[in-house]
Amino acid sequence: MSLALKYRPKTLDDILGQEHLLAKGAVLRTLIEKDALMHSFFYGTPGCGKTTLARVIANALKRPFFELNATTLKVEDLRKIFKEYANALEKPLIFIDEVHRLSKNQQEVLLPFMENHTALIIGASTQNPYYSLTSAMRSRSHLFELKQIHDDALRKLLEGIVEKEVIHMPQEAKNFIISSSSGDARAMLNLLESAKALGDTVNLKQLKSIRPHALQAGSSEEDSHYDLASAMIKSIRGSDVDASIYYLARLVNGGEPAEFIARRLAILASEDIGNANPHALNLASSTLNIVKMIGYPEARISLSQLVIYLASSPKSNSAYMAINNALSAIQAGEIHSIPNNIKQDHKGYLYPHNHGGWIKQHYLTKEMKFYESSKMGFEKTLDEWLGKIKSI
Repeated sequence: MSLALKYRPKTLDDILGQEHLLAKGAVLRTLIEKDALMHSFFYGTPGCGKTTLARVIANALKRPFFELNATTLKVEDLRKIFKEYANALEKPLIFIDEVHRLSKNQQEVLLPFMENHTALIIGASTQNPYYSLTSAMRSRSHLFELKQIHDDALRKLLEGIVEKEVIHMPQEAKNFIISSSSGDARAMLNLLESAKALGDTVNLKQLKSIRPHALQAGSSEEDSHYDLASAMIKSIRGSDVDASIYYLARLVNGGEPAEFIARRLAILASEDIGNANPHALNLASSTLNIVKMIGYPEARISLSQLVIYLASSPKSNSAYMAINNALSAIQAGEIHSIPNNIKQDHKGYLYPHNHGGWIKQHYLTKEMKFYESSKMGFEKTLDEWLGKIKSI
């Protein structure tokens, strides 16, 4: 039996690093202990314990457990399970991994059984399923985020296993296996098992021969991948090209996934540059698609091109602030009726194209101001366009 399976948590107390969900009195733990858990979807980084948690819940609730994967899931398999337990006193727990890959048809098949509580549905994903699940699925379930397991918890687990398995392992080897696993307990134990097969003593050289680079994070004990990513973003925002490239290189050298870097840069293109240079978002989008297709080592070149372009672009957070301001107003109760002239039946609507391209009319029942131009780069041109349009 592999170490990952042998030492997989059996109870809620055994699960690592999810105190926000499973500490005594925490919401998720309380729901489980009271057998009041609704359909739920867990999301978080690989190896943080999503599948393990589902199994522990099934055991705690003493329910039959079915483990499925959305990539191979057949609707017939689901219907077979539901039919088997249709009139049973005990309801099964159906766990669906990679839940973000569920098709719309598969989700629609699940809906009536979720509604009738024929089974308890739990899903897991490395992506936030909010964006892949239909609104009907979301309304019948809860979403819980599992955090990346912190190094202290990994160290406690490692020390216990090393002692039980009588593995000789110097401190530098322990430090590397923890930091290079980037919060992935399964990956840490798999690496330990492979290194253990090479000899009685697990040393740093053996570990690095199996895993030359850190998983995901590319981090040392001093610099986590979050800190490196933050440093890169702040350097780009500050228009320091060389610093931006340096932190990009740190991330690439550490094995940070190219897609993670590209996603962060795509966010920055809108948040920190926006319409000061609208082409930035186009290039970021193209780069994200490119790195998905080609991967490393060539992806580093496209990322470098994008980072240099973003750092050199004029900066504006006007778009970011505009939507935040509008959301804040709505959440504060600024909910106003839609003027009759722009409702669907558009009584009194003045068609701008019939008036040279623009005509004054009401689009809000109360005047509100959310957007402030930075006057930077292309935003200045947009201001001029608006001025010309309204002076017709």
